[in-house]
Amino acid sequence: MNKTIRRSAVFTLLLVLALLVRATWVQFYEGQALADDKDNRRNAIEQYANPLGNIIVAGDAITGSAQTKGSDLKYKRTYTDGSLYAAVTGYSSQVYGATQLEGIYQDLLDGTDNQLKTPLDTLTDKRADPGDVITTIDPDVQKAAYEALGEKKGAAVAIDPATGKILAVVSTPSYDPSQLSAGDSDAWTTLTKDPDKPMTNRALRQPLPPGSTFKLVVAAAALEDGLYPDVDAKTDSPNPYRLPNTNTDLANENASAPCANASIRVALQYSCNNVFAKMAVDLGQDKLKAQAEKFGFNDKSQDVPVRAYTSVYPSGMDESSTALTGIGQFDVTATPLQMAMVSAAIANDGKLVSPHMVSQTSDSDGNVLKDYDDSTETKEVVSSSTAQQLQSAMQTVVEDGTGTNAQISGATVGGKTGTAQHGENNSQTPYAWFTSYAKSDSSDKEVAVAVLVEQSDAARSEVSGNGLAAPVAKAMMQAALKD
Repeated sequence: MNKTIRRSAVFTLLLVLALLVRATWVQFYEGQALADDKDNRRNAIEQYANPLGNIIVAGDAITGSAQTKGSDLKYKRTYTDGSLYAAVTGYSSQVYGATQLEGIYQDLLDGTDNQLKTPLDTLTDKRADPGDVITTIDPDVQKAAYEALGEKKGAAVAIDPATGKILAVVSTPSYDPSQLSAGDSDAWTTLTKDPDKPMTNRALRQPLPPGSTFKLVVAAAALEDGLYPDVDAKTDSPNPYRLPNTNTDLANENASAPCANASIRVALQYSCNNVFAKMAVDLGQDKLKAQAEKFGFNDKSQDVPVRAYTSVYPSGMDESSTALTGIGQFDVTATPLQMAMVSAAIANDGKLVSPHMVSQTSDSDGNVLKDYDDSTETKEVVSSSTAQQLQSAMQTVVEDGTGTNAQISGATVGGKTGTAQHGENNSQTPYAWFTSYAKSDSSDKEVAVAVLVEQSDAARSEVSGNGLAAPVAKAMMQAALKD
């Protein structure tokens, strides 16, 4: 064999070996990645080849599947009362993916979750029948919140303080996830470009300044620290209160309110800014931050199981900024979920049960795969003595203070209003907040709620927690307590 032929043979052999190596690499190392690629059409075809499992509310499916026409994707997702439950379900789209519970439990709902497979399924690599997601949502509370918010831009959350079950998650304006199921590009463009952001989950994923509702956290910190012995002790709170190292006097909304040296009870009743700003400075940002974090602030992994955006209590401030955090301003932010957690912990005698909106997951035969109600964590946020004193003070707010619109016959209600500044120099319409709890006088039913009204048709002078948010909270609490 001459040299040229020999070299050609060796070169050809090397090419064959290279092809074999590449084929082996693709098959054994890149194969799974290629199979899992979001642009792999086969995945979508397989995912929507059969009906999906369902998301369940109070025993009824609020999702479904319908056959398509003229598509290689045989089924598409459908929704019952889609706009009502959008903040719970999210969407499952043949084109745009899945969000919220649809996204978190996608493998369970399409049958690819390994928990669903029998030994035979594993051996044959057969797709199992899909499972279901059973939520903690109470349809009556959900509907009450949705209808009470109406045309307002805002959000609401309700929690059972004793169990941590989330009874309602509502965000308005909402949208119908059915519009996105088959990948309607016009609907997607309309929704994503809407300035009101209907697909933003304001209840869980849009933290905003909580305003005076944050005064509950400041009061809790003061009582826990021993700065004041109880909610009826006089505080050291000049009125007006000049922010430290500035020439700025902090005003109160009600100039005639008895806020000078007011007790915590009176200061919550009239929402006295001077008391809580001074209290924040006296405590110092470190103590206040520590208390806020016990309630859930600064938690970057708050899953319910949807990941909630972090509610923030800041660090590294000067005293004047610390004073402003005492009234829920400066860089303090909170989601409605977070403020509902504050009221839930206070209502539950200082113990915070981890909030969750999925009760169980099950297979196609109804067998429980995971029980989330049995795996909740409980932590002490404040002592029972502090919690009970704050309950009493919050009841005063509702009975004879700034939160009278939340009164419910046959129930004990405690709450706190909030009106948070919005825009540079408070140039835009303020945010209206209300957080509260209610306990039935005739049963063991109880609920904690938080409501945020980001924008409404009310005149600026009429924007208040009591005027806009408290009626929504009342409707939710009534629905939760009814027999």
